[in-house]
Amino acid sequence: MNKMVIAGGVVVVAIIVSMVYGASMNPDSLENKKLPDGQVWQMRISGPEFHDLPVFGSEIGILGVGTYEIGFVPMGDSPKYLSIRITEKNGDQIFHEDFTLERTLIDTGISQYYTWEYLGEKFIPISEKSEYDITIKREGNLKGSVSISLTKLDRSI
Repeated sequence: MNKMVIAGGVVVVAIIVSMVYGASMNPDSLENKKLPDGQVWQMRISGPEFHDLPVFGSEIGILGVGTYEIGFVPMGDSPKYLSIRITEKNGDQIFHEDFTLERTLIDTGISQYYTWEYLGEKFIPISEKSEYDITIKREGNLKGSVSISLTKLDRSI
């Protein structure tokens, strides 16, 4: 019986040591998640906290001069319409676009599936370094999820 207790203790210590070692070797844990290269802002609109919230805003932060692109990761249950406004902290609007979710049937001959894409102008020229906010208005299927991101492009459009 005494050997079983010692063996069990050794196993528990080994598990704890491996967890501590794994956490130290993976600094990009959920708390320290970094955005992909060029991406300056992202938001995932998903979950019950967004179901009854058709309009909401977020700080983007400071953007430098250049061209930015709005990216989406939509799904079949994503909101049908998204209206996005980007304003400077002083209230000046620099971008506004209404996006519509489009479903496309892909037929490979072997199988069929759908893809989804938000249609609208996705490029935003920023002419002066400033602090910006974003306002998102959703219509149609507010319980659906979508991820929205803002990425600085290396080239101008």
